[in-house]
Amino acid sequence: MRGSPWFQFFAIALLASHFFVSMLYLCWSPPAGAQERKVLLHDDFRNLDKWKPLHFPKIEKHSLYSVESKDGERYLRAETQASASGLLYRESFNVYDYPKVRWRWKISNVYDKGDGRTKASDDYPIRIYVLFEYDPQKAGAADKIKYGLARIIYGEYPPHSAINYVWSSATWNTPFITSPRTDKVKVVALQSGTLKAGTWQEEEVDALQDYRRMFGTDPPARASLGIMSDSDNTAEKAVSFVSFVEVYR
Repeated sequence: MRGSPWFQFFAIALLASHFFVSMLYLCWSPPAGAQERKVLLHDDFRNLDKWKPLHFPKIEKHSLYSVESKDGERYLRAETQASASGLLYRESFNVYDYPKVRWRWKISNVYDKGDGRTKASDDYPIRIYVLFEYDPQKAGAADKIKYGLARIIYGEYPPHSAINYVWSSATWNTPFITSPRTDKVKVVALQSGTLKAGTWQEEEVDALQDYRRMFGTDPPARASLGIMSDSDNTAEKAVSFVSFVEVYR
């Protein structure tokens, strides 16, 4: 039987199939989206050592930030009641090398009067900022004067621009808005309204692509992160949580 044409046919077919599968394995490479993620910065809020407080002139009542633990999980707790302040991450990163940001957040409630399209209602239970650094080497004469004065007042340069990812009280019919306070800040409502309040939601953004889409130009290379919970305009209150935040590619 081993010398029969049928045996020879099946033996050749078996060898051919093994060869074909081996070649597929050697030649195949995973698509770009399936490549291993490389994390540059990650914080799961065991403490707030990586963050520094951000306070604003003329706003005396500050939001409260603390680390809480429940069922073995730690997270950032942000409480605001007619108050405003934030946290700034102490490290920066190159947004061209590491453009993606991911986090998980939850809110207790939205605001009855909250709507970021006006200064009088420009409050959010929680915001995640990507802050792009001002580079004096690439600034024009007018910006050098303006940012130089700001540095004298605050002790450091303010950001060049920012993307503000928010949980909005109001629902907008646009993919993003410009802050009513400055055209240097674009605001994206990743969540809005009360439907998902009280539940954890995971977000993932590409800050580089978003910047190009919103500002119509390339961003400065260096960026950092900020977190804020505010209600100084609406005089309302909320409690929000962030379980982790990371920067990766």
